[in-house]
Amino acid sequence: MPQGTIKEYSSENHNGVLLTDDRDEVFFDEASTRGSGLRYLRIGQRVKFELVEEYGRRVARHLRHITID
Repeated sequence: MPQGTIKEYSSENHNGVLLTDDRDEVFFDEASTRGSGLRYLRIGQRVKFELVEEYGRRVARHLRHITID
């Protein structure tokens, strides 16, 4: 599962951009966090996610916090 860091986030619009560990920028929206347990997102936060193709572009879905064991 890819990992990355929240680069931009708008709590007003419930969308943002994350920077993957491969340095690619990927869009995410409110649907990406539904049912994931994420209540708050902040810039710099580490997440794991699934990449999917929608309307000809890659977007992040199923965002989850990265926990340290």
